[in-house]
Amino acid sequence: MARTTVRIAALALATGLAAPAIAKDPPTLYEALGAPDNLKINGSTRVRFEALDGQARPGFDSASELVSLRTTLFAEYTFNPIRIGGEIRDARVYDSGPGTPVTTSEVNAVEPVQAYIAADLGGVLGKGSTTSLQAGRMIISLGSSRLVTSEEFRNTANGYTGLRFDHKAKSGAAATAFWVLPQTRLPTDQAGLRANRVELDRESINLVLWGAFVTTPKLIAGGKIDIGYFRLVESDSGAFQTMDRNLHTFDFRLYRDPAPGRFDWDAEGAVQYGTISAGLAANAPTRRVAAGFYHFSIGRSFNGPWALRVAIEYDYASGTRSTGSFGRFDTLFGGRRVDFSPSGIFNEINRSNISSPGVRLEVKPTKRWDGMVDARALFVPEITDAFATTGVRDPLGRSGNYAGEQFDIRARYWVIPKVLRGEVDFTYLRKGPFLRQAPNAQRNGDTRFAAVSLIAYF
Repeated sequence: MARTTVRIAALALATGLAAPAIAKDPPTLYEALGAPDNLKINGSTRVRFEALDGQARPGFDSASELVSLRTTLFAEYTFNPIRIGGEIRDARVYDSGPGTPVTTSEVNAVEPVQAYIAADLGGVLGKGSTTSLQAGRMIISLGSSRLVTSEEFRNTANGYTGLRFDHKAKSGAAATAFWVLPQTRLPTDQAGLRANRVELDRESINLVLWGAFVTTPKLIAGGKIDIGYFRLVESDSGAFQTMDRNLHTFDFRLYRDPAPGRFDWDAEGAVQYGTISAGLAANAPTRRVAAGFYHFSIGRSFNGPWALRVAIEYDYASGTRSTGSFGRFDTLFGGRRVDFSPSGIFNEINRSNISSPGVRLEVKPTKRWDGMVDARALFVPEITDAFATTGVRDPLGRSGNYAGEQFDIRARYWVIPKVLRGEVDFTYLRKGPFLRQAPNAQRNGDTRFAAVSLIAYF
């Protein structure tokens, strides 16, 4: 990885040298337009270089590099009580070899992921409350982001088209109800993806997500409770063959947010049932689904110049046994970076067939710097099923249940506060017996992933 190391170091150095070359407080686009009261407008541009060696996923090159570019432009105009908003995101990749993982998580060129109309109805449902309705294309993020979100690290967004209702009571309790068609990102063919072809995403009644989400006011020692229900219905549509997922997911979370000088906790669990096809073929048999995931963490934030937070954590998500119902938990449209490691060309760990205890350290020595170190062990609950999103599997279960250890590091620095930010990510996966000995495992040593990003906000 010598050439990769040099390129990462060069981009990191350029990030540091950029500070004195740019005005201290350049005007934002909103300020340049005269800061109108009834208009919100902002955007960003991010360039990122990723490199990976020792790829664990079968079917890809052992070593890969990728340059990604993401540009966003958001605007919202208000004439009370109506808001009209929209957002364009342009996500592209460059310098990708034929064996580099490139999917719709990396490429979605010139896409209007948001185009909506909303109404703020104030206290129509009670004094001191707020209520809003939204219709059109939108981005949704709920609760912990483990089930529905649009992940920041990933190059592309999860977009949804439909209806959303939000209500917040005077007590602080909040509720959200939604009925949406998740957007299918296009193109999907490798030639189109690698050429950054512009193709409008599609939404269809063949993929529907609806549900409700409730958050209580502070109840137990300053902690809150989230309760959610998510219904996903999927079916084949023309040329698009699917797994015909028909899933009910019930989610419960008890949490207390981190704050200096106190303990915090996060306990979340979800049960999932329904049906799924055994394959993509139209005549594939249907299987019952019985799955779940659990996340537990307890942390302590300390007063002091480094704002240190230490947490122990445990994550579990079910897999499928060799006999019986389908048990792989489906994280729906959730993000992985909140608990695990980066996506991008790494993209190996998620909430499916995983058992993982770990420890996390977070620091914020200045307003500009913050950092995180996460170390965790990786186990395979169902030894005949594929581990997480690696695709590595031993149908006979002879490779054991230990996948290895993962060490994840992130450092971020505001080169210009609120305007220009640099980020460095490094993940080391020491492969255990399962990822080394399974029949389809790559025999290429441990996995090392590095990414350097520079993002400008305007």
